[in-house]
Amino acid sequence: MNHDTLLDWKPVSPPPRSTLDGRYVRLEPLNSATHGDDLWLALQGADSDPALWDYLPYGPFAERAAFDVWLQDKQSTSDPLFFSVVDKTTGRAVGLLSFLRIAPNDGCIEIGHIAFGRAMQRSPASTEAIWLLMSLAMDTLGNRRLEWKCNGRNQRSLRAAERLGFVQEGLFRQHAVIKGRNRDTAWFSIIDSEWPQCRDALQRWLSPDNFDEQGKQRQRLEALRAR
Repeated sequence: MNHDTLLDWKPVSPPPRSTLDGRYVRLEPLNSATHGDDLWLALQGADSDPALWDYLPYGPFAERAAFDVWLQDKQSTSDPLFFSVVDKTTGRAVGLLSFLRIAPNDGCIEIGHIAFGRAMQRSPASTEAIWLLMSLAMDTLGNRRLEWKCNGRNQRSLRAAERLGFVQEGLFRQHAVIKGRNRDTAWFSIIDSEWPQCRDALQRWLSPDNFDEQGKQRQRLEALRAR
């Protein structure tokens, strides 16, 4: 595409506050009364991942009351728009993620605020949770650009972005101060011309045929995208 060409462009709709249903998980609009107990256990419980909060601008929460106040605040915002990740086998909320920096006039939207409990990490459920938001943003709403940003030292988030097919665009040096520390922010995106390849690979990876009887993947996502 000639990027100087005048676009035949109409603004997209903002994402709805509605439930998204997958094979492994269901994304429900964050509700502190419904999801609070499960999220406290998954994100702050005895078996939670202590590194979960290292690069988020909030948390960990020493007391349940402070966590509940934070949830109550986030459930009412539309940007960021938070979803709880509900495990369809157990019916329990096991993580959080959101849309943010929502710009319908530009067709640009970001996925972030990802906090997955230990049971979700490195699982088909975690990939599917992000896939549900990716598909809503690009297929249903028709955005032109999907963004992912993270601390330049956050190796887990950097690897996740690249695995999912996001293209790194650069490093914003001294972009922010988070918890008293400098944050250099790595910027990633998928644009609409790249999306079909990413979408097809994600659909093939999430297919039941891609997992053996022990639940081990047969083909890696990166290999499916390259093919």
